[in-house]
Amino acid sequence: MNILHIDSSPRQQSHSRQFSAAIVEKLLGVAPGADIIRRDLGADPLPQTVALYAAALASPATLAAPPTGSLDLSEQLIQEVEAADVVVIGTPMHNLTTPSVLKAWIDQVLRVGRTMKSTPAGKVGMLRDRPVFIGVTSGGFFTGECANQPDFLTPYLSLTLSSIGLKTQQFFPLQGTAFLDWEQASVARQTLLAAIDLTVVPSPGDIHTSSALPADAGGR
Repeated sequence: MNILHIDSSPRQQSHSRQFSAAIVEKLLGVAPGADIIRRDLGADPLPQTVALYAAALASPATLAAPPTGSLDLSEQLIQEVEAADVVVIGTPMHNLTTPSVLKAWIDQVLRVGRTMKSTPAGKVGMLRDRPVFIGVTSGGFFTGECANQPDFLTPYLSLTLSSIGLKTQQFFPLQGTAFLDWEQASVARQTLLAAIDLTVVPSPGDIHTSSALPADAGGR
């Protein structure tokens, strides 16, 4: 089994990194031989959309004959998703939504004609579904009885992942981290980890992903 592990916090000791690592560790408990495809967006940010990539996506004609090299990064990131049987995302909530580095990844992975197609009924995913576990951390509270701010991250990330075919999603909110010490945060993580539904993790006989990965994918 291949696990694509994505982090998006710029802090190496962040709550979201601790959380995503704990999710991966729990997955390794049921699939000890799994390979990890690492994409650390916080430590190694992707470039924001550049002119060549925007030019390639400008029209059906430019997508059919894109400028040389314009889709290379997008293709590498998409292949990492395709090679994964499970995706784990750790993300803080920045100003009510996703960090810009995670949005940059989304902008490269959501590509008309490659990972989704437009229809009169809306966008339809072209990738095979696989489980996605998303650990969301926030200094404040955005859900539950203590919520005092809106949540634009969860519906946005859920919709974008669904639009490319990744519909089996589990979100886990670790809130109020600004008021937790590390011991309290550890207890909160364990409570959330206990709620993970591992029955969606594919068994070896159900794994159909390609083993082909970009040459440098495993070292990111």
